[in-house]
Order: sequence, then structure tokens, then C-alpha cells
Amino acid sequence: MESIIRLYARWIREGKLPVNSDWNKELGVTFTVQDPCQLVRKSLHDPVAEDLRFVVKSVVGEENFIDMWPNRSNNYCCGGGGGFLQSGFAEERRQYGKIKLEQILRTKADYCIAPCHNCHSQIHDLSEHFEAGFPVVHLWTLICLSLGILGENEREYLGDDLKEVGL
Repeated sequence: MESIIRLYARWIREGKLPVNSDWNKELGVTFTVQDPCQLVRKSLHDPVAEDLRFVVKSVVGEENFIDMWPNRSNNYCCGGGGGFLQSGFAEERRQYGKIKLEQILRTKADYCIAPCHNCHSQIHDLSEHFEAGFPVVHLWTLICLSLGILGENEREYLGDDLKEVGL
């Protein structure tokens, strides 16, 4: 099994995916990243978590990355996987997710990157429901932003501070 995150890291290292973080040097927008349970804790473990951090730092700048604690294989579950998003138990899901929400808020990062769709939906819902005020962005969105190819119609999850970057 191979993860797209491992491929991104390989392609960046090989120069095939020429991302850079220059777009964020002056802005200084900070990011944290969610380690998806299925990918990190249950499957590929810390090596994919290290590749995830390499990709994120390559795209947003090492100085603009704030890691959660605990992290990698010890990171907290967001509470959205395993069918919980579709279960109909929204209040229970949100109560469980408060652990993740508080963990993200402790970083004081401007954005949370969620490479997993379930994590993205859950954390986005937590931020909106509890009025936490941070946007949740897909990893691919930031890769495209760093490449200068993010289209106007692909900026739905970016905050006002990034909506115009690269246009």
C-alpha cells in the first residue's frame, strides 16, 4: 500500500513536484496538521507522519508550521472516521471531537491542514459549531497554492487572508 502523501514527499525530494513556501514568507500564516488515524495510527505509522510534515513544511515554510502535541502515531483522533460523520449522532461526535478541537487551539495556528476527507469534514464542523474561528484546509489546496496553480473556484476553505494569494 502506498499513500499519496508518501508520493508527494518523494516527488518533492526528486524535484518532480516543485513546491515552495515563498508565497508565505511575508504573510507568515501558521499551520498545524492532523495525523489521520487510518493512515498514521492504523496503517503506515510514523514514517508517513514524517513525510506529511516534510510536505507541509515544504509548502508553508518550516517557520510557519506548529505541531500539535501529542502527534504522529500518538495524535488524538478527530472523531469523524469510522462512519461517525454519517451516523446521525452529531452532538456525540462533536463532544468527542472537543479533545481534538482543544488540541488544535493550543497550537494557536491560523489554519489546520487535514489530509483526510473525514478529518477535514469533522474538524471543519468542530471549528464552525464551537466558533473556534480557524479554517480547515486540504493538503492538496496548499500544494496547488504553492505551485501557483490554485484556481479561483478552489479556494472555498481558505480564509480571507489567503483567498487572493497567487491570483
